[in-house]
Amino acid sequence: MELQSLLAYLHDFTIKPTENAEITSIEMDHRQVKKGSLFVCVKGYTVDGHDFATLAVESGAAAIIAERPVDVSVPVIIVKNSKRAMAVLADGFYEQPTQKLHLIGVTGTNGKTSTTHVMEKIFQANEQKTGLIGTIEIRIGDQSYEVKNTTPESVTLQQTFHQMVQENVEVAAMEVSSHALDLGRVHGCDFDVAVFTNLTQDHLDYHKTMDDYRRAKGLLFAQLGNTYNHKKPKFAVLNADDKASEEYTRNTAATVVTYGIDHESDVRAKNIQMTNAGTTFELITPFDTVTVQMKLIGKFSVYNVLAATAACLVSNVALQTIVSVIEQTEGVPGRFEVVDENQDFSVVVDYAHTPDSLENVGKTVQQFAQNNVYMIVGCGGDRDRTKRPLMANIAATYSTEAILTSDNPRSEDPNEILKEMAAGITSTNYVTISDRKEAIQYAVNKAEKGDVIVIAGKGHETYQIIGDEVLDFDDREVARQSIKERQK
Repeated sequence: MELQSLLAYLHDFTIKPTENAEITSIEMDHRQVKKGSLFVCVKGYTVDGHDFATLAVESGAAAIIAERPVDVSVPVIIVKNSKRAMAVLADGFYEQPTQKLHLIGVTGTNGKTSTTHVMEKIFQANEQKTGLIGTIEIRIGDQSYEVKNTTPESVTLQQTFHQMVQENVEVAAMEVSSHALDLGRVHGCDFDVAVFTNLTQDHLDYHKTMDDYRRAKGLLFAQLGNTYNHKKPKFAVLNADDKASEEYTRNTAATVVTYGIDHESDVRAKNIQMTNAGTTFELITPFDTVTVQMKLIGKFSVYNVLAATAACLVSNVALQTIVSVIEQTEGVPGRFEVVDENQDFSVVVDYAHTPDSLENVGKTVQQFAQNNVYMIVGCGGDRDRTKRPLMANIAATYSTEAILTSDNPRSEDPNEILKEMAAGITSTNYVTISDRKEAIQYAVNKAEKGDVIVIAGKGHETYQIIGDEVLDFDDREVARQSIKERQK
């Protein structure tokens, strides 16, 4: 695309010199620049893209987007906010792909991954080609791609949506993080359905207060659209059991559809019964009331499938198709994932890394545990410190013995993190083992018939960040190996 054609999408900028050039890509990392790239200078937390403008030109950049003048030999487009301009330009460069998709965004503290994965399966069963963007991976049809952030930067996002359109994807579901909303990564995304799971404490290292965190999540609904187009209607799917939904209802002009368990809602679950083999409940919808027998376990899983059900119903999927998929779904990697090596005790790996999600796991395990419960939990370094004592207290409350350990300590001393966690426990039913592998081995060796071990915090992650090193580490594999060693 020619530079001047691309700049038609921007409405507030200056350019010197006013030359034209053929733009082949948009990049914010100078290391990705190639001949014809439009390089966007973004000021980050640790580095400033303006400092790399010269290197970008040396690598072939045809033009530069910047917030201040830079001394280079190609056209420099000065804008007030590089990130906002990048989102606008990416949407234009990739031919506004989300306007050609049925796009569903899911935000909330917990449940985003599970909800989007259930929706993906439902739409596939409805014979629609799907795209998925989330914490674990990006998927286009049957192809999987690695992902760095829960919600990628706007350029990567629009490029991905463009690829989906090229590959005839009809429905895309994506996790939308509070960071992405606050930083404008999803600017330009034309969402058709916005889903809210829940709001509990997390990311206060970034947002500072729960009010700001709630506001950031609410941006998805406030930005859902203010017009009524019967050909492309907008829906806000909200959790009736979460107080934040009241604010989000006021924020949006879209049609609001609610789901819940404890309060009256459009899509509701009643008479929930749980075992260690699955969950049964009565699903009440505006179309019909049916009994659901699913393999997923826990009240939190019921909420996730309710959210997926509501989103799929407003997307014109038949209730019968939805229920059929829910009953067959076996779960998402790292979300209440069972490690089974024919041992006579249970091992569950879960991504729970917030107080609320850990409590949900604890309550679920208590409903089927026959004997002792061992809960292994840690808190990440260089992250929200206020949740550390809360996490430890919940682990001690819902287990026979809590095992406090490391979880990506990063630049912090693991032992200092454990001290801050232990400060939240008033009982004595806990131990601290800073080495995560040793903590898992300790629990496996101690477990007896009928006991349950919960390994919380990392879920699907296959790494451990210690200092500046990213080391291979998978809770599931470590648990599996520990069980095998014990069986020898």
